[in-house]
Amino acid sequence: MKAYDHNDRGVAASGSAPAEGFGELQLLVDALYREVGPSGSVSRIDVIMRAEIDDLGDDLREVVELLPSGSYKRSRLCDQLNSIITAHGWAFVYGTVE
Repeated sequence: MKAYDHNDRGVAASGSAPAEGFGELQLLVDALYREVGPSGSVSRIDVIMRAEIDDLGDDLREVVELLPSGSYKRSRLCDQLNSIITAHGWAFVYGTVE
């Protein structure tokens, strides 16, 4: 596992280390497309429902809820989620998806 820089008090600076939910969006995307297949599509509602089933934290639910309505192939969904994550400055904290 990669070591992270800490301040001199031994506490990670805010946003300097991955959050407890790091990688959970990737697991959500993997689960969605395991159900519909690699070339299938999912709706915004499918993504929101899966986020609730997976009991994602508040920040990650916010990311999912900011998705525009529509149907998503995997690459488009990942682009949308990554755009939202990056706009919030959370790419390092929660990770991006592929």
